[in-house]
Amino acid sequence: MCTKHTDCCSTRSAKPVKSQESCCHSSPKILSIRPASGSAVQGALALDAHSPEGGGGDDGEPARREGKYRSSWRVVGMDCPSCARKIENAVGQLSDIVVAKVVFSTEKLVVEHDDEQTKNAVEQAVGRSGFNIVSLDSPSPSSDEIKPWYQQSDNLRLLGLGIGMLAAFVVSFSSESAAQWLYVLTCLVGLFPIAVSAFKLAKAGTPFAIETLMTVAACGALYLGETAEAAMVLWLFLIGERLEGFAAEKARSGVQALMALLPEKAIKIVDGQRVETDIASLTVGDIVEVAPGGRLPADGKLLDALASMDESALTGESIPVEHTQGASLSAGSVVIDKVIQIQVTSRQGENAIDRILHMIEEAESRKAPLERFLEKFSRWYTPLMMVVALLVVTIPPLLFAQPWDTWVYRGLAMLLIACPCALVISTPAAITSGLAMAARFGVLIKGGAALEKLAHIDQVALDKTGTLTQGKPQVTDVKGFDAWSEAQVLQMAAAVEVGASHPLAQAVIRKAKQDGVAFEPALQRSAIAGKGVTGLVNGQHITLIAPNHFADAPEQALASIERLQGEGKTAVYVTVDEVIIGVIAWQDTLRDDALGAVSALKDLGVDTVMLTGDHQRSAAAIASKLGMSYQAQLLPEDKVTCIRSLAQQRHVAMVGDGINDAPAMKEAHIGIAMGSGSDVALETADAAITHSHLIELPNMIALSRATMRNIKQNVTIALGLKAVFLVTSLLGITGLWVAVLADSGATALVTLNALRLLRYKPKHS
Repeated sequence: MCTKHTDCCSTRSAKPVKSQESCCHSSPKILSIRPASGSAVQGALALDAHSPEGGGGDDGEPARREGKYRSSWRVVGMDCPSCARKIENAVGQLSDIVVAKVVFSTEKLVVEHDDEQTKNAVEQAVGRSGFNIVSLDSPSPSSDEIKPWYQQSDNLRLLGLGIGMLAAFVVSFSSESAAQWLYVLTCLVGLFPIAVSAFKLAKAGTPFAIETLMTVAACGALYLGETAEAAMVLWLFLIGERLEGFAAEKARSGVQALMALLPEKAIKIVDGQRVETDIASLTVGDIVEVAPGGRLPADGKLLDALASMDESALTGESIPVEHTQGASLSAGSVVIDKVIQIQVTSRQGENAIDRILHMIEEAESRKAPLERFLEKFSRWYTPLMMVVALLVVTIPPLLFAQPWDTWVYRGLAMLLIACPCALVISTPAAITSGLAMAARFGVLIKGGAALEKLAHIDQVALDKTGTLTQGKPQVTDVKGFDAWSEAQVLQMAAAVEVGASHPLAQAVIRKAKQDGVAFEPALQRSAIAGKGVTGLVNGQHITLIAPNHFADAPEQALASIERLQGEGKTAVYVTVDEVIIGVIAWQDTLRDDALGAVSALKDLGVDTVMLTGDHQRSAAAIASKLGMSYQAQLLPEDKVTCIRSLAQQRHVAMVGDGINDAPAMKEAHIGIAMGSGSDVALETADAAITHSHLIELPNMIALSRATMRNIKQNVTIALGLKAVFLVTSLLGITGLWVAVLADSGATALVTLNALRLLRYKPKHS
């Protein structure tokens, strides 16, 4: 299990590195999201010191040399994590490069180098590999600037290839030769940009990329006259690329949603005057004013006597927090009840939101880019098959005086059989079916990589509030003392809570309405700083007050409060003229399907643990009901530490709904968000339960395992048939027409097998 106060990275550090823009200090240690003051946070996150490029510290690896300069760019045109590796390979070939790292989720390329002029060489190297990089200061295109789908070049190429194939098929009924030429023309038009990309990647240090695999397969099919097959391979490849690109764009939009939590402008107090200014111009010591409903533009110290803050975006807890003068407040928190002033304590780029973003980047940068199955396979499959076919063509005629025509024919047959059509379609066909089936029962899985990782999960960590619970406090207990009934206690409480925006107050109003309790708004309603609320009802002084602010409570009341708090509930006294008449308690209740989901996960052999920022008693009460282990009173960085510890021994999924869960989601093997959660959690996660039914969690894991079994079956079918007919072709037993049949037959079999997933039925409901 994880330990709350253990920091796995506490002994690792990175030395300062000069940058052309500024000098900064950075460390791979997870930064707290709690407000920092002065120099507590030393700049933006640097390259991870224990990244695959080399790292110092306790890993046992030699410490890497630091470059004199650090330059950063935003990368344009990445469709999948493998693109990041291609760019790193291209930049890594330059002689002056110390470290090159691409963070896929933020589209950022960070390069350490010794010569200032190397920046130009980096930009040229990335351009030669088929990608573009721009300055981080360059604005991202707005929704108005993005072309509609029918004007985007990738979509036009995909649509044009499909129309060309359809036209060729129609023409084949009247003229076979014309259809063949149309297939050839369609294939060449579609193949040209792929072949150019393959050539660029080969020059940039990636000779056997998936583009090379597609180029060889299509050219081989064209040479043998299998024009329709060549076009089909390209079309399937382009479809897969567009689907991956779409998923990548959605995933990266989480960063934009995270930054949207900060307002663009702030009201700064200058010589007693209110001046609107950009938040980028705020410095430590500035006085900022924030109105109710507004978000704090920076970390700061509260100057007012009291303020109620909604910190759910950062902590995940739905109940607002009362802060007194001098308290540290986090950027992104929402002011609840009144206009407040804060003194800024964070530098530009060092507030709570920035630090969460840095943690997300760090979690991703420590992981090697995910390589797609076919790209891994192409590393040896493509060159090996080309070499084998070449040897079959040349060795018998040259060494054994065999006829060239015979062995060229057999070599071409082997090349055709080696055409990876069945392999190309086996994986995406199964994954597409699995993703479609998941969508039918309310689960969004962002791509095949996430689906594959889900299949290996054997430990699930779940956030409490909003994930295992409803995320909305509800009145659970109303108790009257002496002659006061529960309805009367609830009536008095509702009267003083009318018009309040506090979630606890709203829960009281809902409870009164549900129970049919009539009430009139109390007079002179007001808040008691840090204690409760009060008002007048029929001349009587009614108060809802926290137990620790009421002295000399009777034993009966003390016993009720102790019992309720022992159950993990929030409880207050209701008093009339300073006499306790009853107690009201709230609790964030469990989701209806939480117990069933945890039980179903156990049936799948998946262990569960609850991670929460709530106090120990509340966490213990929830965990005992569900029969699961727990870790309580965790800050976001503590959750990251726990996930990191678990991930060293298990395949871990993190399930959450708040921004505070995003770093832990990135640190886990896979992050899963609840559909009712924050935009950042949804976009950062690899998968989402769109309707927030927790029971779909075991269903999605079971489906992913079924999909992976299907993929293994498909690969076995494809490779098995190819192995058999490669031998028969080499021996001359089968010719080209059988080779075509073998390849087409394998493609048909794996497709039909993949379609079986569309009949998958969830076991739990």
